[in-house]
Amino acid sequence: MSKLSKANVKKTLHYFKRNGIKNTCYAIAERLSGSSETAYQFVPVSLQELEKQRNLAMQLSVTFSIVVPAYRTGEQYLRELIACVKNQTYPRWELILADATEDDSVEKLVRRIAQDARVCYIRLPENGGISENTNKALAYASGDYIGLLDHDDILTEDALYEMAAAIEKKKRDGIEIQMLYSDEDKCDGEGKHFFEPNIKTDFNLDLLLSNNYICHFLVIKQDLIKELGFRPEYDGAQDYDLVLRGVAKLQCCDEKIVHIPKVLYHWRCHNASTAENPQSKMYAYDAGCRALQDFADRQGWKTTVQPLQHLGFYQMIYKEGALVQRKDLGAVGGRLLIGNKTAGGGMTADGEVLYQGLRKGYSGYLHRAVLSQNVEALDIRCIQIREELWPLFQEVTGVPYQTIPRDDLFDVGTLPEGTDYVQLSLKLSEAIRSLGYRLLYTPDCVEKWNVGKHRIER
Repeated sequence: MSKLSKANVKKTLHYFKRNGIKNTCYAIAERLSGSSETAYQFVPVSLQELEKQRNLAMQLSVTFSIVVPAYRTGEQYLRELIACVKNQTYPRWELILADATEDDSVEKLVRRIAQDARVCYIRLPENGGISENTNKALAYASGDYIGLLDHDDILTEDALYEMAAAIEKKKRDGIEIQMLYSDEDKCDGEGKHFFEPNIKTDFNLDLLLSNNYICHFLVIKQDLIKELGFRPEYDGAQDYDLVLRGVAKLQCCDEKIVHIPKVLYHWRCHNASTAENPQSKMYAYDAGCRALQDFADRQGWKTTVQPLQHLGFYQMIYKEGALVQRKDLGAVGGRLLIGNKTAGGGMTADGEVLYQGLRKGYSGYLHRAVLSQNVEALDIRCIQIREELWPLFQEVTGVPYQTIPRDDLFDVGTLPEGTDYVQLSLKLSEAIRSLGYRLLYTPDCVEKWNVGKHRIER
């Protein structure tokens, strides 16, 4: 999509009103530089692979219910929605269409084009809102797993097969998956051009507490989703609220929440959609904030949720600090800047710095560089360790845990001269994670070092 478009101009004006000229200039500069974008072209699965999936599907037994709350759905969108489900390479599905349209226009179209016993049409007596309508549809769903699909979006032909294959694979390992989600992208109103891919991470609790990165395509075990249901008071962010409560119910058990690293869902953009015009549903972002606060309260955390500059992104502010409120965290780390660019902070297990080289004030791909998130390793030059782990810290580093005066961060000056900070960071992080703790990266905590790699006093 073009960077200069009516939709982008609208977004920029709204951003300016919320965040002021300085932050808007940063956002424009980053957008024009292309540093937050990646070249993308959606490549459909080959015909040979689709045929292979159809053959392999015969060996799988899991069943799916695709639930769609419909309301005044346009003919083109409805035709494409039904077609994308009927074209699935995996055949064990049912499509539940719960229609709240005042007249019978949608019903007549469904009756005419469905031509498949697996398509179940339900006429709702009134429009109770997205949550109530979806709850009514859930009552008719009989599949082992239930997938959520908006009435104007599209599934790829291999979506259900990929979900079924992942479920069966985990089952052979003795794990019953409760939630699955895939990567996604956006498409234009005609469903012809694809852009802005959301290439996701495996389950990341703190990234989820910053933004509903899971989103589409989401599939949940039938008994879990029916137990949870949708809450009308969170309409607009009902999926986010559902996922948060599901995660809480599963006690944040990572192995039962699976990410399929393939684009299986096309989120359609048109004038009325949130994807094209985020300001069209401002109430949704307030609902998201409330859903997060509800999650934190249920965990017993003393925290407040604040919206970030970009719509739909949030930050949790913990009373007395995250390590005090959360027993699952072993360490909290921030971002290291050298020469006004990210040079350290969150890292992969092999030492790759996340968002390395990104300029201060930029937010990165899908704004993830400014979001709190769990990481595999934290930079020791900007880290805070939970007190119970201070003996482990000394065992790994060879020095006692000591903080910088008037600061909670470890005083890296106590380490021997010539210390390889990266390798020591990786060793310490692995030791902490091996005990079952999470590592939390919070990019709002910033340490500045000069080009000579010495700390600049705050």
